[in-house]
Amino acid sequence: MEQKIHQGRNVKRFREMLGIKQEAMAYALGEDWNQKKISLLEQKEAIEAGLLGQISGVLKIPVEAFQNFDEEQAINIISNTFNDQSNGYNYYPTFNVNPIEKWIEAVEEIKRLNAELLKSKEEQIKMLEKMISK
Repeated sequence: MEQKIHQGRNVKRFREMLGIKQEAMAYALGEDWNQKKISLLEQKEAIEAGLLGQISGVLKIPVEAFQNFDEEQAINIISNTFNDQSNGYNYYPTFNVNPIEKWIEAVEEIKRLNAELLKSKEEQIKMLEKMISK
């Protein structure tokens, strides 16, 4: 069974990681938006491509992040890397070169994403400071 990506949940997840309130995101999206509409948007499984593009611009996060991030899949990969009990008798983590290499790659990717998020957050702070000063 194929998992569906919940784009609204991903928007919420990334918005919260950036420390941006729903009201601030609504303000950045324009006068048609308010906190309630952002809340409803974050409950939608699928979001129109054009709107995802706008959100991408506001949060400075690639559209693909909203379309492809699957928390359950990420947790399963990490879990399977550290807890291989496929024979039913092995209750200790089994490590081999491949999962460790994958884990190292994942950690490097997380470091890279954290650096991008930090840069994005700094840009968001500058944007909010501009909005406040107007």
